[in-house]
Amino acid sequence: MEMAEIKLKIQTNKYEISLHGEKERYAEDITIEDLERAILNGEILENYPNDQRGKSCLILGYSDNKPIHIVCGYSTNQWIRILTVYLPKKPKWTNDRTRTEKE
Repeated sequence: MEMAEIKLKIQTNKYEISLHGEKERYAEDITIEDLERAILNGEILENYPNDQRGKSCLILGYSDNKPIHIVCGYSTNQWIRILTVYLPKKPKWTNDRTRTEKE
């Protein structure tokens, strides 16, 4: 996935949020504005070209200095599909960019 294409689809409102993504967004108190802002200033941390759900990626972006992780892929109509969204935190993340090493 390419960040420029993802940003263009967000800017043109060609995206959707999965039910799981919506649940996680509410649980983490992330607004739609936060989500869009984080993607538009974000970068791809990890690409998942062989994901079982289809090509997807992990984006790190910020909204009001709050780090947000967004996993997205493509919908059947080639829109961006937000699969999940969360705030990176311990124990899974040591910081915004680094996963905690498994022992």
